[in-house]
Amino acid sequence: MALNRIDQKFADLKSEGKAGFVAYICAGDPDLARSLEIMRALERAGVDVIELGVPFSDPMADGIVNQMAAHRALEAGASLPKVLDLIRDFRKESELPLVLFTYLNPVYTYGFEKFHHEAAAAGADGVLLLDLPPDESPKNAELHELPDLRHIRLIAPTTPKDRVPMLAKSSEGFIYYVSREGVTGAQTTLAEGIADNVAAIKAHTDLPVAVGFGISTPEQAAEVARASDGVVVGSAIVRQVADNADSDDVAAKVEAFVAPLVEAVKSA
Repeated sequence: MALNRIDQKFADLKSEGKAGFVAYICAGDPDLARSLEIMRALERAGVDVIELGVPFSDPMADGIVNQMAAHRALEAGASLPKVLDLIRDFRKESELPLVLFTYLNPVYTYGFEKFHHEAAAAGADGVLLLDLPPDESPKNAELHELPDLRHIRLIAPTTPKDRVPMLAKSSEGFIYYVSREGVTGAQTTLAEGIADNVAAIKAHTDLPVAVGFGISTPEQAAEVARASDGVVVGSAIVRQVADNADSDDVAAKVEAFVAPLVEAVKSA
């Protein structure tokens, strides 16, 4: 399999002895034009990978902050085809790795095979399908995963230990370790046992392991960076978008919030 932007980025980070910073935003929040500005602002802030959420009407794994982001994006006219247009626009100026974070419903409705081909052609590098168990894909011909995109897996504290090797071995790009139970959302404290759980996953794979869910401060980001290959921040960034959704300088506000988080990860 050819090296793609995700693989190259984490290889570069490993050679530098640094953890990566993965930033999540919902595509089209607060609207498509400012979403593009926010993506560019995230790159200026130094993030290594952008996870771009595809807005969906029933985001069951998301907390209220990300649910409302999807609602704002849908109200502003976002759709999967327009998200692909957003990626095309971003790619005119950037080679930053992009992961599409989505539920199966919009992908299945669009066409599973068509999605893989067109998302990759638009400039996406990976996909995280939240509600498609990897062992279901081989059982359903129409859900056969294609090599156009890296398929990133979630592993959680509640994942049965006998499933971890399968998930680790079937993952591509990086593994997203969900550090706590429940839905997305910023937390005042980190979950316990992150370093031990990351080590247990890495016993089954050479892929980088990025840790997310609940990280919202530079101190938390640095602590997670010391225990993993990457730090994922989502809800805390999305809250900045929400708080400044009526502002023309929402991208600048997001950049100012994210830059210290990135710096903490790189200095850890």
